[in-house]
Amino acid sequence: MTVAIEQRRTIPKRALVAGRLTVLVAIVLSALTLRTAVTSLTPLLDQISAEIGFGSTVVGVFGMLPTALFAVAGLCTPRLALRFGLERVALASVAMTGVGIATRSAMSDTWSLLALSALALGGMGIGNVVIPPLVKRYFSDRVAMMSTIYITCVQVGTVLPALVAVPVAEAQGWRFSLGMWSLIAFAAAVPWISIVVSRRGHDRLDTSAEYVANPAEPHGQAWRSPVAWGMAGMFGMTSLITYSLFTWVPKILTEAGASAGFGGTMVGLFAAVGFISAIGAPALCARIANPYPVVVGCAVFYLIGFAGLLFAPMGAPVLWILLVGLGPSTFPMSLTLINLRTRTGAGSAALSGFTQGLGYAVACLGPLLFGVLHDVTGGWAWPFGLLLGAVAVILVSGYVACKPRYLEDSWGPATAR
Repeated sequence: MTVAIEQRRTIPKRALVAGRLTVLVAIVLSALTLRTAVTSLTPLLDQISAEIGFGSTVVGVFGMLPTALFAVAGLCTPRLALRFGLERVALASVAMTGVGIATRSAMSDTWSLLALSALALGGMGIGNVVIPPLVKRYFSDRVAMMSTIYITCVQVGTVLPALVAVPVAEAQGWRFSLGMWSLIAFAAAVPWISIVVSRRGHDRLDTSAEYVANPAEPHGQAWRSPVAWGMAGMFGMTSLITYSLFTWVPKILTEAGASAGFGGTMVGLFAAVGFISAIGAPALCARIANPYPVVVGCAVFYLIGFAGLLFAPMGAPVLWILLVGLGPSTFPMSLTLINLRTRTGAGSAALSGFTQGLGYAVACLGPLLFGVLHDVTGGWAWPFGLLLGAVAVILVSGYVACKPRYLEDSWGPATAR
């Protein structure tokens, strides 16, 4: 650790600034890829299913895949970062995402489309986990600002594919519409390659307890801390609701009489509202000791929006989508709190992995159960009942997560290795 600090003192200031700028570009481009494989697909599922041939259950599986793969990545990525370094793992994540998105667009059978989607989503899940500790590593003096930047980029990468997926598919075909987003992931690989090459020989030093858990030093276990459980509950239920709506909003609206294009536009609007929370939530979390009132406000937005979509979906669809789009403000809150509720990079990596691993593991059931409940009952009341239960969990877990305390103060004693 001391050696790493001394080495940094010998690096010219200009080199440090240039290095930070390269990392900033890498983080921005990586953040842009973190949802493209999801929102570029969901507006086209009806069109793809008509050509390839699959039903509502497979649509539910496609909706479940993102959270399932994000959960696996959340559990595995901290170990990968410890072994290979955060930067190398970030490079691998964008490479997986680019290859998966590019190749799945050429597939003509359901299983290949699922498998290559899983490859892309696995890369995105790894990126989800490594970006918060990378922010803490390189920008510990600008956590709120950098959180705002990268969460906003995630929102851009969520909105644009949803908005243009149907128009591009109508003009160029759904395969082109799906595959073109691989270019962003491949572009993100360029600065990460530069960073990995420039850091060659220092990876072992940088996998110290300053950033990720070091087996040579005592450390706690995240699952022992109420902070981690509160974060996982708030993050997981927010993701369950978000991915259920990403998957099923087009179907809800088309069954109510809307066109497929309008359904895709509403998915884009749902994602676009996230810009408001991406810009405001990190700053609020940094300035307010306990941001729990924001969680309560999000729950109110959810309840009103759900009621509108259930009882009068075409009565004021734009209003309902705007309201349910404000609900997931607890998502950028969670990502920001990962760094604000930890003292060290080790804590940030552990909390990021636990929060996203457990949170996405639970959330992956949302889109599938939403579809199953719709198929069984023939209506939307029970599926929305599922989402109401998720809102209740957000209120309870958010109360725990928002308390001003640190993971390291309550994450249990060190374990022998």
